[in-house]
Amino acid sequence: MTEAGGDMRMLVEQIAQALVDAPEQVQVTPVEDGDATILELRVAPADLGKVIGRQGRTAKSIRTLLGAASMKFKNATCWRLLKTKMMKRKVAGGVAC
Repeated sequence: MTEAGGDMRMLVEQIAQALVDAPEQVQVTPVEDGDATILELRVAPADLGKVIGRQGRTAKSIRTLLGAASMKFKNATCWRLLKTKMMKRKVAGGVAC
């Protein structure tokens, strides 16, 4: 993982930990996909709504911040919100690089 990827991972992790009731369950895993980095965010099932926000506004804001920060490193960075550690189903966040 590049330094930029690590910085982005820490950014998403800190934002998510500030939003949820169980910050110890927040996990961010970077996945390299060609020229882009996808950050998979896992939170407790009870905290999903807090990360998504009303009508997806919080998720959209996180995506906007991530896009603005990734411009500095000239690397497309996206994120996915995953429900639990074991589940791979995409819930929100999308891969809109």
